[in-house]
Amino acid sequence: MKHGITFARLPSIEPNQIIAHMSDPRVAVHMPLLTFEWDETAVTKFVAAKEECWRRDGLGHWAILSSGEYIGWGGFQKEGDEWDYGLVLNPSAFGLGARITQKAIAFAVADERIPFVTFLLPPSRKNLGALARLGAKPVGETDSDGVVFLKFRLETQ
Repeated sequence: MKHGITFARLPSIEPNQIIAHMSDPRVAVHMPLLTFEWDETAVTKFVAAKEECWRRDGLGHWAILSSGEYIGWGGFQKEGDEWDYGLVLNPSAFGLGARITQKAIAFAVADERIPFVTFLLPPSRKNLGALARLGAKPVGETDSDGVVFLKFRLETQ
């Protein structure tokens, strides 16, 4: 089945869809910073924080849709002088990660504000072949809120 991948803004998604997505234990496996219960208050804060990135930087995380249905969120968030890419999919959409990432990276390549993209992955992620195929190079480890992540960088220009 062909999936039409599109990006939308997070406020267009029903909060209960995000709650169900982010409450799935299969999603939390590789998200060490996910240490709280998702409820309407958490979604409201999350969406507001992501919309603030759009206001401040002109870019942020999108809701990701496949054939018009919400399947997760992801995109670019400015961290200091770097644009970090993240992707959090519903388990039913895990197989679409490479296609979604390729579409997002094509966006980054076309955007002169983004000379490179960083990726932060927890050390629990062992299958890093997709990053290598993209051309991302390991640059070491970094700390985020007391959690160590593996850091990769992909030149886009």
